[in-house]
Amino acid sequence: MIAAGDLQEFAPRGRERSRRHPSALSLQLRRLQPAPELCSSDGAAGLVGSLREVTIHDRHRESWQLRKGVSDVGEEVDYDEELYVASNVVIWSKGSRGQASAVYKAFTVDSPVLQALWCDFTVPREKSEKADVSGSEETVEKCICILQNSCINVHSMEGKDYIAALPFQVANVWPTKYGLLFERSSSSHEVPPSPPREPLPTMFSMLHPLDEITPLVWKSGGVFGSSRVQYVADHTLRIVFLSPDPSIVMTYDTVQSLHTVWALRRVKPEEQSMVLKFPEQAGTPQHVATNSSLTAHLRSFSKGDSPGGSPFQNYSSIHSQSRSGSSPSLQSRSPTISNMAALSRSHSPALGVHSFSGVQRFNFSSSAQSPRRHSLTQSPSSASNDSFLVPETEPIVPELCIDHLWTETVTNVRCVKFQESNDKSQLIFGSVTNIPAKDAAPVQGIDTLLVLEGSGNLVLYSGVVRGVLLSPVPELRDSSKLHDSPYVEDCTFQQLGTFIQALRDPVHNRVTLELSNNTMVRITIPEIATSELVRRCLQGLKAILPKETAVQVLVKWYNAYNAPGGPSYHSEWSLFVTCLMNMMGYNTDRLAWTRNLDFEGSLSPVIAPKKARPSETGSDEDWEYLLSSDYHRNFESHPVAKALRLDPLEVSPSKDDFPQSLSLDSSTLLFSHIPAIFFVLHLIYEELKLNSLMGEGLRSLVVLLVQLARDLKLEAYIDYYYRDYPALVKTSRQTCIIDQGPRKQQTEQEDNRCSFKHSSSVSSLAEKLVLWMTNVGFTLRDLESLPFGVALPIRDAIYHCREQPASDWPEAVCLLIGRQDLSKQACEGNLHKGKSSMGSVLPSDIPSAAESEEDEDGMNDMNEEVMSLIWSEDLRVQEVRRLLQSARPVRVNVVQMPEASDHEYIEEKENRLLQLCQRTMALPVGRGMFTLFSYHPVPTEQLPIPKLNLTGRAPPRNTTVDLNSGNIDVPPNMACWASFHNGVAAGLKIAPASQIDSAWIVYNKPKIAELANEYAGFLMALGLNGHLTKLATLNIHDYLTKRFQTYLDSFRCHLLQVALDWVISRCFPASEGNILVPLPQGHEMTSIGLLLGVSAAKLGTMDMAITRLLSIHIPALLPPTSTELDVPHNVQVAAVIGIGLVYQGTAHRHTAEVLLAEIGRPPGPEMEYCTDRESYSLASGLALGMVCLGHGSNLIGMSDLNVPEQLYQYMVGGHRRFQAGMHREKHKSPSYQIKEGDTINVDVTCPGATLALAMIYLKTNNRSIADWLKAPDTMYLLDFVKPEFLLLRTLARCLILWDDILPNSKWVNSNVPQIIRENIISLHATELPSSEDLSLETLAQAHVYIIAGACLSLGFRFAGSENLAAFQCLTGHYNLETCLSVLLLALAMVMAGSGNLQVLQLCRFMHKKTGGEMNYGFHLAHHMALGLLFLGGGRYSLSTSNSSIAALLCALYPHFPVHSTDNRYHLQALRHLYVLAAEPRLLTPVDVDSNTPCYALIEVTYKGTQWYAEATEELMAPTLLPELHLLKQIRVKGPRYWELLIDLSKGTNHLQSILSKGGILYVKLRAGQLSYKEDPMGWRSLLAQTVTHRSSEARAFKPEAISAFTSDPALFSFADYFCKPTVDMGQKQEILDLFSSILYECVTQENPEMLPTYIAIDQAVRRLERGEMSETFELWQIKLVLEFFSSRSHQERMSRNPNRGLFMNSEFLPVMKCTIDNTLDQWLQAGGDVSLHSYLSGQPPEECQLSMLACFLIYHSVPTPAQLAAGGLEGSRNFSELLLKFRRLHIPVRALLRLAPLLLGNPQAMVL
Repeated sequence: MIAAGDLQEFAPRGRERSRRHPSALSLQLRRLQPAPELCSSDGAAGLVGSLREVTIHDRHRESWQLRKGVSDVGEEVDYDEELYVASNVVIWSKGSRGQASAVYKAFTVDSPVLQALWCDFTVPREKSEKADVSGSEETVEKCICILQNSCINVHSMEGKDYIAALPFQVANVWPTKYGLLFERSSSSHEVPPSPPREPLPTMFSMLHPLDEITPLVWKSGGVFGSSRVQYVADHTLRIVFLSPDPSIVMTYDTVQSLHTVWALRRVKPEEQSMVLKFPEQAGTPQHVATNSSLTAHLRSFSKGDSPGGSPFQNYSSIHSQSRSGSSPSLQSRSPTISNMAALSRSHSPALGVHSFSGVQRFNFSSSAQSPRRHSLTQSPSSASNDSFLVPETEPIVPELCIDHLWTETVTNVRCVKFQESNDKSQLIFGSVTNIPAKDAAPVQGIDTLLVLEGSGNLVLYSGVVRGVLLSPVPELRDSSKLHDSPYVEDCTFQQLGTFIQALRDPVHNRVTLELSNNTMVRITIPEIATSELVRRCLQGLKAILPKETAVQVLVKWYNAYNAPGGPSYHSEWSLFVTCLMNMMGYNTDRLAWTRNLDFEGSLSPVIAPKKARPSETGSDEDWEYLLSSDYHRNFESHPVAKALRLDPLEVSPSKDDFPQSLSLDSSTLLFSHIPAIFFVLHLIYEELKLNSLMGEGLRSLVVLLVQLARDLKLEAYIDYYYRDYPALVKTSRQTCIIDQGPRKQQTEQEDNRCSFKHSSSVSSLAEKLVLWMTNVGFTLRDLESLPFGVALPIRDAIYHCREQPASDWPEAVCLLIGRQDLSKQACEGNLHKGKSSMGSVLPSDIPSAAESEEDEDGMNDMNEEVMSLIWSEDLRVQEVRRLLQSARPVRVNVVQMPEASDHEYIEEKENRLLQLCQRTMALPVGRGMFTLFSYHPVPTEQLPIPKLNLTGRAPPRNTTVDLNSGNIDVPPNMACWASFHNGVAAGLKIAPASQIDSAWIVYNKPKIAELANEYAGFLMALGLNGHLTKLATLNIHDYLTKRFQTYLDSFRCHLLQVALDWVISRCFPASEGNILVPLPQGHEMTSIGLLLGVSAAKLGTMDMAITRLLSIHIPALLPPTSTELDVPHNVQVAAVIGIGLVYQGTAHRHTAEVLLAEIGRPPGPEMEYCTDRESYSLASGLALGMVCLGHGSNLIGMSDLNVPEQLYQYMVGGHRRFQAGMHREKHKSPSYQIKEGDTINVDVTCPGATLALAMIYLKTNNRSIADWLKAPDTMYLLDFVKPEFLLLRTLARCLILWDDILPNSKWVNSNVPQIIRENIISLHATELPSSEDLSLETLAQAHVYIIAGACLSLGFRFAGSENLAAFQCLTGHYNLETCLSVLLLALAMVMAGSGNLQVLQLCRFMHKKTGGEMNYGFHLAHHMALGLLFLGGGRYSLSTSNSSIAALLCALYPHFPVHSTDNRYHLQALRHLYVLAAEPRLLTPVDVDSNTPCYALIEVTYKGTQWYAEATEELMAPTLLPELHLLKQIRVKGPRYWELLIDLSKGTNHLQSILSKGGILYVKLRAGQLSYKEDPMGWRSLLAQTVTHRSSEARAFKPEAISAFTSDPALFSFADYFCKPTVDMGQKQEILDLFSSILYECVTQENPEMLPTYIAIDQAVRRLERGEMSETFELWQIKLVLEFFSSRSHQERMSRNPNRGLFMNSEFLPVMKCTIDNTLDQWLQAGGDVSLHSYLSGQPPEECQLSMLACFLIYHSVPTPAQLAAGGLEGSRNFSELLLKFRRLHIPVRALLRLAPLLLGNPQAMVL
């Protein structure tokens, strides 16, 4: 019998808490008390009686469940958590006996709580992933679920609350591995209806509170081998137990009284289709052997509801917890489902009305959304009305499935055994055992089953093996505590046992006993062991012994250890040794060392009779025992004993003549297993060696091992243990005879070494080791417990990886190697997340007076800290802000001439302001570039849009000048497009990673109509940064329709919709269903912004919804018979570009055909397509180029369209071709105003066709197409081509011949035809041209435009590259007045994002020019150049990908508007498409310790190309990187920061993710170094100061200077206590100097973890010098260290990388090695050779020499005497023969030199 522990009376903690809950008293009186008592005549007595009876009645309505406590971080802790339910209150409390109980949360709901439980929901990160794989792609959401009558409340730990409506009454709910499992409440007796219908499912699942409740299905094998998947619809099945892991369900059939076990899993896709496809009737999920259950499918529910009951009324209370051992033995149904017979037959009519016919499948999706909808007015008669059924309801797809595993064959089964298969894929059920019991509960803490037998006894079972009898009353270690227990007064254990009624609430090793007097007692089942050593030995025995034997051993040990009055913690090992040896057959009384084991207190009854002493007065044996104790030996070797000169006492021979050899009892349990036990204990011994905290356990274990090894005659093991513990292993010990017959020697050993899997990203053994350690969960804390010799190679590997890590290692690896910069990079990667953090990094040197003004300019959210690092030497950023600000009045400086009147002066000022406003209106486009993606908006605030200020201030009085005075003529709607650009600029500030949604977008909609243009631009910007996809379709419809739209004929709408469906289905067969297509009747600017925005957001996706949206705005995509729509021209242009964006790169045939025809669309009658035709044709050409982008001659399926020939005709002119396609009828009638005839108007079609050719053949180097685009080489042909068309042709030709573009003036001039080159001199000379036919003006214009086109193509080719040759080529040779804007744009493209000072000066010069010919378009170009130069505040640059080139062609089209409302040649909104070409390329180093940006030196390696070989360049970051596909690797260089390599040869994804998250690259400053900002030249770092003063003495390093290297308080304390000199140091000065030197090495090399290793080696060597090394373990470790540093691999690594930091001081180890050699050699000379000779000859050496002898043997790897004898060394005559024979034993030569004199017969030691 064993004693339970911690007995205490149990009451649920929530009971008392619920009484103190608000309104608890009234609830109890009203709901829990019988009515007669409340109506008692004696009011007071009735009230008192009711209060007394509350607890009794409360228990019928209360329930609770317990679980093991879980801390906030997810770890299990040693206390229980309780979930208590009473009425409509749920209380969650935590706490145990040793910890005060506390209410964690309390929930109050409206209706009574039926059940409360914990449940974990797995939320897949990708909703599309439905596979049954619980990997890292799923997150676990921990929740509390509260079941009510009509709904279930779910409260998650993160604070989310859900309410899921229940479409039926729930009898019980169970938590599973996947979510919740519901049992539907069914009626107590169900009669088959007539006509019979399919029964409804009875079990349902809900995988997440936001998912709908789905029916459970089951899969069974058919009679002829075919499997069927059906709904679980058997109302006789009740779930009695459910286990999340393994995921199994046990059900109980109430009719047949059988239990069945099922495996619960997710439904496979083919099973989903099977259950929805085949109209088979739902059956019962029972085994095919139960034939009687085949009729279960005939059962169904009654048609009507019970007349008087609500469908949601609850009729019973459900137990909150069911147990696996509660199946019935004499009853006909499972008692865990209490009061089930009283359940009402009524159920939700939302379910009852659905008939299960052959066609109609199970569905309740309509009622799942609102379960109360039908229950309010539904009558019983209408429930059976078949007309209620909705014929087109879609079935609900099941989520979970159960597979049959096992069904019992008899009805009194109690225990069934099952186990996992070898591949973990299935559960195998085995033997069945009958265990008579009243109740049972699992004890997970010790993996047993606690069984309450019929006699009232509590018995622990291990599997089916009946174990020990449990006494419910603890026999406490301290007998005085027995009187505290109220159960010991007048009853014995057996008497108390009969009163136990049931078991409940098992948690870990605690269980509650329900007693017959309605009280409960909670007891603790004792642990199997508390000592770590005993626990490990038991685990080893379990692994090595047969299962039955192991169980018996554990039972015997458990009985002995936990018997009443058992041992204390300290004597646990002694008890274990005695128990184990008794079971092996030893007589522990007759064995000396086991007899003297100290048990420290009362002994177990198993051993106490054997140990009883006859005399209590003491005897001589006690004194002898004391003399032979370890304590006496330790005291004799203590320095105090030597100082006092105490004589050692001789131990007299023992009076008890223990025989030297004893025989063992061969009938004991473990006698035959002694060799196996010895070997497993030896393995445990070796494992404990790897834990430096288990030294005491090793000393205890080695004594047992020596006894077993001696008895097994294993001399090699005895020698091995002697070398480890020479002081503990004596030569004369008792031996026991083990007679087991012939024993097979275990020579073959399984090789279970760690195999490092080959990884492509791992190059060295050190990296493999570190990655393997991370995979097995090895941490730095585990490393600290390893012995220093074993840990040193691991630390060296970590140090190696710390020096040269890979940038893509996971976070755990980075933490292990101590690279916090990499670990933070892996987990964060974003420096500034919002506006609040931005405000903290603003520089403090900005004047406060200017802050209030700059708050409104739209540029105050830039990251000033990073920009101050990029441009630290001047104020260019402030200058850019000044140039681009448009929110403040402009300065109008006009001098009044004497002859001018005041009115004329006012007019002159306003005319001057009008000129300045042309510039102001062009500023927002540049500002949008400057502030690109720099702001994270607050979701609760509107986006601040700076005001576009078109007023001025005239000095000296600062009077306001306004354009609205009426003195001068101002163009109407002048600021319309400027406001649009202002809105785009404000919207482009929003970063793509910002968290905004559709509600926030609508929230920003302005209330006044004047701001509609700005909001239109804002919508376009949201599309460009990817946020417009979050806008709901309904909102898009609202924006595209007029705010006050007149009534539109519904018939016209219907016709349009039908026609559009027809054309979409004809042209786009991959349609995905209808969407709401809004009519184009909205605000024009809003439509433009919205169409371009959604198209940019869906770039290249061929999205059908957006295609429909755009098609209705393009007449060419509508049917020819459709109603003509009044779509504004600019909206059509935007829609055409939108089609090009959505279909970019797809080469969609129909789209290309329509766009090709639209380039040359002729004007129609009645002014159709007559105005601004150029912009529409250009848009069609650009869109066609985008659709076929880069496809060249590989246009599949378009050969009949002759795309290049048609475009060439559009470019050079000719007769118009016959219009094919469905729109030919439209173009039959010519225009009445424009007489073009049948020829192509080249002025309209040429730009679009030229750029379309350029984009289709982009980078293809197609010479034949490029020759079409050559500039004419005769004067006659030059007269036929506009100069600006020459620019476009040159640009297009160069883009096609991409690889031929070279950044020099020679290549630029090569684009000029020979006729122009020959006559270009005449342009600057006074002489006449050589021919009279030449026009000087034509030649000059042609030359200028061709050069401008070549320069622009140079800008495209080297966009964002900061190529110096291209920069010099563009700035050095060309000063062209007419095309200066194009040159400036090309310069800005090359230097995009760099903020180049020369280009900035040029932009500022052009900014100041406001008069003359400087119109709005010029200002637009110049300020776009300025914006490109500072793109995204220096964080972004331009890409040269095909998509980016196309976007830049649209944005930088070199024909700029003449005035602010000019859209004739090019739609102004397209100027913002540069966003699609911008990519983040700024790499910003951030110090991981201070979290601030800093400078760092990086080395960029370029891949070799056809133009240059592989090259390396050093850059000081923050810097813009080149395009990533050009790079091979990036390295953060030392010596100030830890090195970091980003290898781009394996892919650019890692670096792209860093750049997309702000470009934050975390770097870690080395110890003793200062940042480049604090110490630019590197002269102030502490290492630079100390290295010059360093000498052989360590005193140059002052301990006070350690704070510059580390902030570790432990190192500070070490420096204070061990490195600071004090008065009268004496001999301690040497140690102080050594410690100072060690500390210096550790902190400068940044491996302070080596400090304990240094000290341990030093202390061990000092102990060896003093001869006090009683254990040789530290010498083993020193030997490992020496071997490692002298190993070939380490030497090779050091030679390969000589600049690597020293891991260990190169001077320290040789000194230690020399000291050890000298000490052992001195011992050998001083008489140690005699002991060594005795050892080698097999004689016992002197006891005083044992320790030093063991040290010598270990250090010099001396073989055992048996190995020497086997080697045949006796006949050796000289040293060479010895050397030859010792090669097999791998003895080092230095050891052989010392052994040679002894082995060759020379008694003199040979010491070199």
